[in-house]
Parts: sequence; C-alpha cells; structure tokens
Amino acid sequence: MSVSKMIDHALLHPTLTDADLEAGCRLAIRYDVASVCIKPYAVKKAAEWLAGTSVLVCTVIGFPHGSNTIPVKVAETIQACKEGATEIDMVVNVGKVLSEDWAYIQAEIQAIQEACLSHGALLKVIFENDFLPQDSYKIKLCEICTEIGVAFVKTSTGFGYVKNAAGTFESQGATEHDLRLMLAHIGPNVAVKASGGIKTLAQVLTLKEMGVQRIGTSSTESILNE
Repeated sequence: MSVSKMIDHALLHPTLTDADLEAGCRLAIRYDVASVCIKPYAVKKAAEWLAGTSVLVCTVIGFPHGSNTIPVKVAETIQACKEGATEIDMVVNVGKVLSEDWAYIQAEIQAIQEACLSHGALLKVIFENDFLPQDSYKIKLCEICTEIGVAFVKTSTGFGYVKNAAGTFESQGATEHDLRLMLAHIGPNVAVKASGGIKTLAQVLTLKEMGVQRIGTSSTESILNE
C-alpha cells in the first residue's frame, strides 16, 4: 500500500482507446493506486468506473505543452471538476517561464488554484523540466507554487521531447537532480510528484526514500508485480 498509494496510473497517451481507458481504470482498482490520470474527455466515464473505490480521478489541463490561455485552462479545470475529477495536473506556460514573465505565471497558477479550491480539488503544477535549461527557472516556480499553496509540484508530462545533437528526440523525465532541487525549494505544505521515465520498483523506492510523495507512471502493473 505504501507503494501503490504513491502511484497516479497514467492513461494519457493519444492512442489509448475508450476500451484501453476502461481497462486502465480496472487495473488501477485491482492494484488500489492513488489515482488514474486520464485524458480529459474521459473524466466522466472514469468517475463512473471508479465509483465506490478509493482510487481518485485525476486529469490534465493545458496538456501537454501548457500554451492555452488562462481562461481556457480555468474552463478546462472547472469542466473536469464538474465531471468528477478531484485532482488536477496543470502544465505551466513554458514560453512564459522562459520569458521570465513571472507575473503571468503567478496569475495563471493562482487562477487554476482558485478554480480547484472552489470545486474541492487539489492542484499539481507540471514544470516540464526538460524544457527548462537552468535550475533558476525551477527554483522560481517552486517559490511561486509555495506562495500560492498548491498541493504538488511535478517534474514532467512524459511528453516533453527535446531534439538532441543527432536530430532525434528524447526526454529525460524525472531526474534525481531535478527532484532534489524541487524538494529543497518547496515549502512544508507542498509535495513533489515525479513523472517521466519511471518504470521499475527500484526507482520508486529510491524516490520514496528521497521524499517524493507521488509517482506518475504507465508501468503500474509491472512495478507492483515486482
């Protein structure tokens, strides 16, 4: 339980069908994970599939690149909450972070936080660390999220691919460096969620030891079977 209740079972890949999503929710119930993090259009169905269990419904906002306007992100959040989501994973506007437009970022996160609080949901803020070349961006985001009082800061979407020197795309996902940095710069009431590239029980146990409280992964079954 100490491991399973760390896991947000990710059901976000664009190719997942309705049958895949239902099967994923059934798997989440079987392993009694913390939540399913499901594509927004399926929130209502997920709430039905998970009714009467301890598995929560989570969904994503501004996913995966965070470029939606603030009013659209707020509308997405409210719609998701009305349909049964109790946890919201929102992607920040990465271009605004890189522009160091901190007033915009503060306003964006605050608006989503207020929408969550008004509907009894908790907010996780996704930084997409693969797109942030300097630690200073991540530190500033931790400070803003602490000031606003969000529930979690989160490393990645799992879809933050960066072109390398060979011209191919790769994603680092949740790195130990970034997680230690985030843990060091959040306030006592904010937790850290690691997401991106987490596939083994050994990784999960290492992250648990570090103080990470939630894990986003689609490898739930293999991890818990270990």
